[in-house]
Amino acid sequence: MGRLSHASWLSTWRLKPEPSTFAPSSAWSNKDMDPVPPHLRTWTTLNYVAYWISDATNAATWEFASSMLAIGLSWRQALPAIATGHVIIAVIMVLNGTVGARLHVPFPVLNRSSFGFWFSYFSVISRVVLAMFWFGIQTFVGSECVYQMLKAIWPSIARLPNHLPPSANITTSGMICYFLYWLIQFPFMLISPQKIRWLFLAKAIIVPPTWLALLIWAFVKVPPNSGILAQKAELSGSALSWAWLSALNSALGLYATLGVNIPDFTRYAKNERAQYIQIAIIPIAFTLASFVGIAVTSAGVTLYGEVLWDPLKLIDKWDNRAGAFFASFAFVLSTLGTNISANSLSAGNDMTALCPRYINIRRGQIICAFLGGWALCPWEILANATGFLSFMSGYTVFLGPITGIMITDYWLVHGTHVDVPSMYRYTYGVNWRAAVALLVSVPPTLPGLINSINAKVHIGTAGERLFDIAYLLGFTLASTVYFTFSRLFPARETMLDRAILDEEETHPEDSSSGRDDDDDDDKKDRGLVDMVKVA
Repeated sequence: MGRLSHASWLSTWRLKPEPSTFAPSSAWSNKDMDPVPPHLRTWTTLNYVAYWISDATNAATWEFASSMLAIGLSWRQALPAIATGHVIIAVIMVLNGTVGARLHVPFPVLNRSSFGFWFSYFSVISRVVLAMFWFGIQTFVGSECVYQMLKAIWPSIARLPNHLPPSANITTSGMICYFLYWLIQFPFMLISPQKIRWLFLAKAIIVPPTWLALLIWAFVKVPPNSGILAQKAELSGSALSWAWLSALNSALGLYATLGVNIPDFTRYAKNERAQYIQIAIIPIAFTLASFVGIAVTSAGVTLYGEVLWDPLKLIDKWDNRAGAFFASFAFVLSTLGTNISANSLSAGNDMTALCPRYINIRRGQIICAFLGGWALCPWEILANATGFLSFMSGYTVFLGPITGIMITDYWLVHGTHVDVPSMYRYTYGVNWRAAVALLVSVPPTLPGLINSINAKVHIGTAGERLFDIAYLLGFTLASTVYFTFSRLFPARETMLDRAILDEEETHPEDSSSGRDDDDDDDKKDRGLVDMVKVA
């Protein structure tokens, strides 16, 4: 009886597959995993402009840019590194984004084309774990923004008695603010990806003027000639070159995760041209946002005698309560948009692929909200796990190779000729070429990652230098190895004369390419159903 009720309870949560799904059963796909139908492809060029302006104006970008001053680079040295890094990442976004916009499938499904069905779970699980941890950490950052807002309205919150022990690593006021911010962002996680684009548009309209106001404040308080323009370079020679490359690598790493799963968003594009704007808007938006962060931080050095690379610590020193409130509100909104776009939506897509029978994007985001927001206790991580944060930041040693393999597979190995329906049908497969590419490209930068976690582990100058260029090195090595092995030992069963898209499979009568020819059907049955079944 108990077993019966358990089965009945599970059946109430089971998702119904779409009639047009390509998967052989609901165990392998659901509505959110299937290719996006035409009427749901709603993202326009304006939406992608708003999306990236929204993501550029967040605390992480500010802190990343400001930290360049802490490592000894001047603004004249840091900005070119930031701009170059974002030009490269913009190209990567468009190359991977075009695949999503053309095939209308999410990253977890697309990844099967290059990694194979089972091996793709390595990328998917890695991404979902990272997303949940970063979700919690970004939620904590958002709670600090809420604290500054409340402090501006109610200064007494700074003197609120703390009823939590020191071992909790969070105060009573901190926990109240954390809960409030978590509560504020939770409803936005229930909005569909088609409609959440309006949040990014609102954020792109509201937040940039606040950043402009902060820049004006900095220039009024500390004129450029005695502030940012007076800054002297502290590094020269090879030290400057490697610091510059490290800054470039950090710029690439800032959105390395989205470089992998940008198809989760471009799959909703009205057409593939709508997302081409990324190649221009990403470097422009991030370079300008970084300049604001550097300029205001430079002014803070003159005003307060220390490098306040965290904008909230800068706001905390203000006496103008109205200014502190509105600036903090802008950072609340910016953190909220970034946390949903870069973390919760990504986690939702990945969880959908892990358990499509019971989890869709909305349910995945709810799971992320509770696991990432509460079960992982981000305040504990931030207080005690400096090494763990270094590991997460250094995870680009894996993300660069994964991105390189995906781009090389679609554009060079298969020449854009892939079979979308087959990505939903095969039930086993490991593309050993991708595995070899990872084995070659990841180990050279692992010593540097270990050293960043534990500085007591000595790895020598060479190991440090390789870690300074981890993303570019991993991307290049993995791409080269994957392409070479794919040419030497081609997976012929996955090679097509032309792409087979979802529209053709769903509406075979619209195809004029001889799809009902017996020979073509036999070829498809023999080789394409298991697209990367090359274990």
